[in-house]
Amino acid sequence: MKIAFKMKLKPGFEAEYKSRHEQIWPELSALLKENGISDYSIFLDEETNTLFAVQQQSGNSSQDLGSTKIVQKWWAYMADIMETNPDHSPKSSPLKMVFHLD
Repeated sequence: MKIAFKMKLKPGFEAEYKSRHEQIWPELSALLKENGISDYSIFLDEETNTLFAVQQQSGNSSQDLGSTKIVQKWWAYMADIMETNPDHSPKSSPLKMVFHLD
């Protein structure tokens, strides 16, 4: 199943966000793959600083892995550049698919 969600980047952190994801921790990448998450892309709407994420999943969503230590550590690492909840998880909203073309 393919899912999409949006998050919010704080203004001025576009390059830092990209840099941190270019250096994603191997243990985080492995956790995502082990939980059936693949074909994961994040796009940025530069006018609104909205991040738009799309991922293929055969198990959990990446947003469902918040109880793991590595995800909690990643959230804390990203909290200074994103809008987050009190537990440092990114504020995110699921998006409804309204069209798909193979």
